[in-house]
Amino acid sequence: MKQTLKLSCAVLASVACWAFASPALAQESPKPMRGADVAAVDQAPEAKKYLGGKPGGQEKVARTFNSQPPVIPHAVENFDEITLEENQCLTCHSTANYQKKKAPKIGDSHFRDREGKVLPESSALRHNCTQCHVPQVDAPPLVENDFKGDIAAKGSKAGAKKKN
Repeated sequence: MKQTLKLSCAVLASVACWAFASPALAQESPKPMRGADVAAVDQAPEAKKYLGGKPGGQEKVARTFNSQPPVIPHAVENFDEITLEENQCLTCHSTANYQKKKAPKIGDSHFRDREGKVLPESSALRHNCTQCHVPQVDAPPLVENDFKGDIAAKGSKAGAKKKN
């Protein structure tokens, strides 16, 4: 009988504690680590304007390391998307047109297949130019860094301005 009475008191005490504590627990929900409501939709950042204007009017942007793909120094907003049938970049940068348009020719690496064999035409693997080459945007760095590429570290302006 003493054991039943002790067990009953313990159960009643735990139920009472739970009943008094649950309203306080219900009001205080866990706070996310990022400081915002997790269910809230993230706001997209404001779109940045590309630097440069009409193709041909800008200086080339110097590279910071030897194998860096050159950046696009002109605006690309009015260019059509690159499709399987058409690549508007090649109207100026192809081997047939680059001299007439006074534009840099696509690199020799674009005329090699996966095994390194030289091809007569540019490789279909390199058809999507904006996969590697990006237009410039005046935007602050996302994180602070002190990166200095091997070209910039050597101070070699001749290497940085090397032909594509």
